[in-house]
Amino acid sequence: MELYHSPESVGFSVNRLERIRPVLQSYVQKSGYAGMVTLLARRGQVVYFDKVGWQDRENNVPMAFDSIFRIYSMTKPIICTALMMLHEEGRFQLADPLAKFLPAFGKVKVLVNDTSAGWKEVAPIRPITVGDLFTHTAGFTYNFLEDSPVGEQYRQANLMGDGQSPLQQVIADLARFPLAFQPGTKWHYSMSIDVLAHLIEVISGQALQDFLQTRFFDPLGMTDTAFEVPADKRHRLATMYGHPDIARNKFSDILAAWMAGKNGRQEVEATYPSHNAPHFARGGHGLFSTAADYMRFAQMLLNRGKLDGVRLLAPKTIDFMHMNHLPAKLMPIEINGIPQAGYGFGLGSRVLLNVAESGVPGSVGEYGWAGAARTYYWVDPREEVIGVMMSQFMMGVDLLSKDFQALAYQAMVE
Repeated sequence: MELYHSPESVGFSVNRLERIRPVLQSYVQKSGYAGMVTLLARRGQVVYFDKVGWQDRENNVPMAFDSIFRIYSMTKPIICTALMMLHEEGRFQLADPLAKFLPAFGKVKVLVNDTSAGWKEVAPIRPITVGDLFTHTAGFTYNFLEDSPVGEQYRQANLMGDGQSPLQQVIADLARFPLAFQPGTKWHYSMSIDVLAHLIEVISGQALQDFLQTRFFDPLGMTDTAFEVPADKRHRLATMYGHPDIARNKFSDILAAWMAGKNGRQEVEATYPSHNAPHFARGGHGLFSTAADYMRFAQMLLNRGKLDGVRLLAPKTIDFMHMNHLPAKLMPIEINGIPQAGYGFGLGSRVLLNVAESGVPGSVGEYGWAGAARTYYWVDPREEVIGVMMSQFMMGVDLLSKDFQALAYQAMVE
């Protein structure tokens, strides 16, 4: 384990931190995980930085502190934060209709199940707003979710599984399909952040890759975060393991693979290319990063918009993003019928409202998100704590993230 500061100086017990490694190692020994990197910080000081297992199990490449990971949906908070930089410039408001910027979405219909006529398309009860996209209330869905026929339409069209088309084309294709739900009537995990990513392009006049590099990654010193892995860094790319590729499979198929114990090496280059895909950029997934890079992003959030003398956003903007923006009738949020008890949702991240209901120690106001390949982060402003976990295990059906978070908090004794 590599420590940069004395854990005791910020209220952590060294002895209690030592409880983390055996539990994470057990996931490598018993659950099919190849390896992982974990990082904890408090009050701007890293108190725990550890690695277990393998970056590439079959080729005996050990996990490294600087291993690079496909972070899947942990791309989303970065996209939402970047777009809020344009909000601060007065370029849009959350109440703006999406069609103001992307006219094709002004023609979208909603697929509803009429008890007498079956499934049919009807007009939306109101326009999709930009705010709906941030909060997953626009009515979109995902290809792997099965609670609406629209998800199957996405899957047949390969909307999420296309690793070559530019973002503009993906969003143009998305606009051809009906919504799965009426705007504003349901929290539903979806491709809405991909739409926000294209909104960055439309409003800024820059390709998403260029905007993020110049306005976000370079100022924050996130040197290993991008939509591709350069040739001189590919030896650091962690291998994917676990269940079938979420980009091309339904959740029921992934669940069946888990029940059958199929959790070996997975090839995801076609849907999440690391190179030879110059147009690949997305909003809901797509970024590659390291634990240390993502910690820099999270620390900027905890610092309310500033890191190492560089300010990206105003404190009030960061606060606004991480308030609950959902009405009570849309909570608790749930994914594939599994409720995320205790949580509301802000502008791109879940927000903890009831610690007891969440089932894991924390603080009201804590926020964060996870990725499909078992990456996870959280920021606890009250305790000034950040946790980052990186692994590459597709759609793990387990309690790894909760275990890591519980172990982190039990080690904090002041």
